[in-house]
Amino acid sequence: MTAIRVLVVEDEPLLAEAHSAYTERVPGFVVVGVAHTARAAMAALRANDGGDVDLVLLDFRLPDLHGLDVCRALRAAGSSVDVLAVTSARDLAVVRTAVSLGVTHYLLKPFTFAAFRDKLERYADYRAQALADGEVAAQHEVDQMFATLRGTAGHSLPKGLDAQTLDRVRAALTDGTRAEVGLSATEVSALSGISRVTARRYLEYLVTVERAARSPRYGTPGRPEVEYRPR
Repeated sequence: MTAIRVLVVEDEPLLAEAHSAYTERVPGFVVVGVAHTARAAMAALRANDGGDVDLVLLDFRLPDLHGLDVCRALRAAGSSVDVLAVTSARDLAVVRTAVSLGVTHYLLKPFTFAAFRDKLERYADYRAQALADGEVAAQHEVDQMFATLRGTAGHSLPKGLDAQTLDRVRAALTDGTRAEVGLSATEVSALSGISRVTARRYLEYLVTVERAARSPRYGTPGRPEVEYRPR
């Protein structure tokens, strides 16, 4: 599978470096450029008609131009490059405008690696579906594409599960400091603040939908404990 090429647009050098490092930690993504101004970002995207970039991580509060104006310029130029807003802008008018300009995700600063990784993984899933050949067979396939980007809709979960608790379990499981370490239901329970039984139900659901993998944990007395890892 071809890596998703990312342009990081952030005026603060330390944050740009951090966002680049976060991106490189998510399998399937590669940073192909960093821009600290809107002009530099537009120049990078004009090169080869933007063909070298699949996704832009775009800070909205840039020194020379607002990120929304960058989005407007991209769309006016006919660019279909995807944009993930990474910003501290909380004004609802800004959020609404971002949606109208086709921004695929909106991530508020400050954020954890787990939240960042979740956005990129959802985008990767969406992109894989969007680039598939052929046509959608039914409405539910269109709904699935939108749900992949926006998150798991509560009504689509099995009875007894809710999206908020699922997000807490996923965040615990995919935390940047623990992502490479398998966690037991007891450990996820402690990290997410829910009971062990509840944690296990949600973990088993994640295994079912292929967002987590289950394996035995050896080295414990008696019956081996089960541990879970993000996928």
